[in-house]
Amino acid sequence: MIERKHVSARMSKIVKHNGVAYLCGQVGNAGDSVADQTSECLSRVDALLEDAGSSREKMLQAVIWLADMSDFAEMNAVWDAWVPERYAPARACGEAKLARPELKVEIIVTAACD
Repeated sequence: MIERKHVSARMSKIVKHNGVAYLCGQVGNAGDSVADQTSECLSRVDALLEDAGSSREKMLQAVIWLADMSDFAEMNAVWDAWVPERYAPARACGEAKLARPELKVEIIVTAACD
């Protein structure tokens, strides 16, 4: 069975299937620093994980897109403080042109769920 939550015409914020929750990409508040945008992304990920019946400790994979790889260290400082010790997911990070020029980071998470 596939369960979709927070569905709009364009996308679902959460799709659950076979004990896995797929979250849509999360961005921060445009114009903020990379650290602030990353913190906001992760706060939104937390809320979606909880809504999906999951948590940071159940993350399987994270894909992070930065508008500029020169922001890698600043983003990682926030990420490293957020990820629970010994529960880091498989992760990829790359540079991409994001949906709006003022966005600096987007984070996509997949996690096991209830």
